[in-house]
Amino acid sequence: MDRAEKSGLVTALHQVFKDTGTVVVAHYTGLSVAEMTAFRAKMREAGAGVKVAKNRLAKLALKGTDAETIADLFKGPTVVAYSSDPVAAAKVAVDFAKTNEKLVILGGAMGKQGLDPNGVKALASLPSLDELRAKLLGMIQTPATRIASVVAAPAGQIARVIGAHARQSEAA
Repeated sequence: MDRAEKSGLVTALHQVFKDTGTVVVAHYTGLSVAEMTAFRAKMREAGAGVKVAKNRLAKLALKGTDAETIADLFKGPTVVAYSSDPVAAAKVAVDFAKTNEKLVILGGAMGKQGLDPNGVKALASLPSLDELRAKLLGMIQTPATRIASVVAAPAGQIARVIGAHARQSEAA
């Protein structure tokens, strides 16, 4: 890799660290190409990304970003998972690490907050942004349905009473 490529990689990584909400750092020693490809595909499906970079370049890219506190995690063969959704990268990384012991989560960052491996696991246990939106929408719609059923109930009762009177007068 020549100097221009390194500079481009540092700039791209700096932009990733600056723009994303969550960064997860993990060791990937022993992962096969197929396993790494599967990991990247799962991240892509969740709207997250994965980068493998030299630790020295990653540390340079961290300077001046909120995630600067995680620079000490970059030792050995590391992979960086990132997402703008606060839980997507952590969720996929933790799920993949459960099924593949070769991926070892070292820690991460959420904004300016540095996370240890347990912090990343706790973050992964939270519902995703889409799940929270669905729950919020359900909570907003529930009162409206209840109001509609309460308002419609008296009219339905009146209709049933009139229908019963009509049947009685037809029978008589």
